[in-house]
Amino acid sequence: MTAPQSQTLDRGLRILEHLAAAGSPRPVMEIATAVDLHRSIAYRLLRTLEDRGFVERDDAGRFGLGLTVSLLARGVRTSLQAAATARLTPVVERFGCTGFLVVRAGDDAVTLTSVEPRDVPSHVTRRPGTRHPVGRGAPGLALLMPDPPGAGDRPELVTARATGWAVSEGEVIPGVRSVSAPVLGPDGTARAAVAVVHTGIPHEVAEVGAALVAAAAAIAADSP
Repeated sequence: MTAPQSQTLDRGLRILEHLAAAGSPRPVMEIATAVDLHRSIAYRLLRTLEDRGFVERDDAGRFGLGLTVSLLARGVRTSLQAAATARLTPVVERFGCTGFLVVRAGDDAVTLTSVEPRDVPSHVTRRPGTRHPVGRGAPGLALLMPDPPGAGDRPELVTARATGWAVSEGEVIPGVRSVSAPVLGPDGTARAAVAVVHTGIPHEVAEVGAALVAAAAAIAADSP
C-alpha cells in the first residue's frame, strides 16, 4: 500500500473506519491501539472529529460515530444501495441467509449495506462498514473476478471466474460460508459484489450462486 498523501487525514479516516466496524462507542485507548496511534494523537484527532460532528461522546467518555456521518451517508451510492436492497431481499428470503452489498476501498472489501432474513431461528449479522482484505472471502474474490487473470491468482479466484460466482468458507468469519457475485459496471469492472453468508447454507451452492448472478445483473441494470 502506498503512503497516504495526508497522514493526518489518513489517521482520522482510520479512526472513523474503526468506529464503524466496532459498531458501538469505544474508549480512547482502545481506539488508539486499534489504529496504531499514541493515545494523545488519537485523542486530538477525536476531539477535532467531535467538533465537526463526525464522532460523539457518551456519558462514559467513549467515542462513537456522530450525526454528520449519517448525514453524509445518505448521499453515498444511494441508487446502488436501493437496487441492492430490492434485489437481495427475495434472495435472502428464499435461502434464509443474510445478504449484503460490498464495494472495494483500496485493499479492502467494505460492506455497504445488508439485508437480514425474517422468520429464521438465527442468522449472521453483517454491519455496514465491516471490512476485510479484498483477496479473502467470497465477496473479496467476486470484486477481483473481472480483473485480468494473473499468474499469482488463487485457485479459488480461477474457479470463480469459470463458474461466475465465488465461494469461501471460514476465511473471514470462522465456520461461516459465503457465496458472492460481482456487480459489473458499463466498462466491465466490478462496481460492487453481492453476497450471502450463513453458518451452513442448506442449498446447493450452484443454486445460490445462480441466484446471486441474476441479482447482480438486475442491480447493474437498475443503477446504471
